[in-house]
Amino acid sequence: MKNILDSHSHWMPQEVAENTTFFKVQWSDFGAFLKAMDEAGIQKSALLYPTSDAHIKMGSWLKLSQIYNQEIAKKVKEYPDRLIGAGILPVDNDKLMLTELKRIKDLGLKAISLASSYEGRFLDDEGFYPVYEFCQEENLPIFVHSQIINPIGFERVDDPLITPVVEYVFDMTVSVAKLMMAGIFTKFPKVKFIFGHFAGVVPFIKDRFDTTYQMLRQRQIVKDLGALPSEFFKKIYVDTSGVKSVSMLNMALETFSAKQILWGSDFPAKRDLKGAIDTINKLDLSKEEKQGILGENLEKMFSR
Repeated sequence: MKNILDSHSHWMPQEVAENTTFFKVQWSDFGAFLKAMDEAGIQKSALLYPTSDAHIKMGSWLKLSQIYNQEIAKKVKEYPDRLIGAGILPVDNDKLMLTELKRIKDLGLKAISLASSYEGRFLDDEGFYPVYEFCQEENLPIFVHSQIINPIGFERVDDPLITPVVEYVFDMTVSVAKLMMAGIFTKFPKVKFIFGHFAGVVPFIKDRFDTTYQMLRQRQIVKDLGALPSEFFKKIYVDTSGVKSVSMLNMALETFSAKQILWGSDFPAKRDLKGAIDTINKLDLSKEEKQGILGENLEKMFSR
């Protein structure tokens, strides 16, 4: 197998981790991170922000963004052949987002890491449009991670198991759907969106999206999108987030395609990297398609 690339991994700078509620333990151990990569045969990993409450304790999104981006950039410069750095933005200030975007580019970071929503503000908000314009012009892919702070539904059910299992992925699902309904994939066709966890439950509800859309269009209850929802899902990328289920992967292949799926470990949240890699090799796909999922799709994304 050629080089394996991980599209979804996490390492939290110590100064950021110590200001979070959850990520203080194990998320800043870079030695363990490299060891896990080496043991699984992973050549390169994309470092994504897992979303946290650090901005609260650190005083602002701007301070968090500046420190996080600086530290990630340092690691990328130290290990240029092993890491892809994705910067974060001060999402509470539209003007400062653009300033930090330019700084991210100057730091040598090659992508942006966004959450699926921010305190109920989803990514279809027009305040993000300048971000998409910048990313389209500069060819910066946008990795979208599930929001874990107050995701959709938390105000009705706040549970230590239900919230991360159900509400995180539904926040992602709603984010994708709202981007579709706002026409973002058409307005910014060159932006490469990569959604974690198979874009939530999109593969499970693809057919329902299409049939319901067709029914509502007949009565002119929903606006004309110009195509079926499933056609828009073919424009985005998703990552596997450490999944070891062949059936889930096959459903994703039916919704997207082998060229749109990127292997991701979700380390250190998930630690059986070899098991997740082996699952890709069990799929009824060509050698080329498997190589694409395990690394070449991501490599091509950054070589353009």
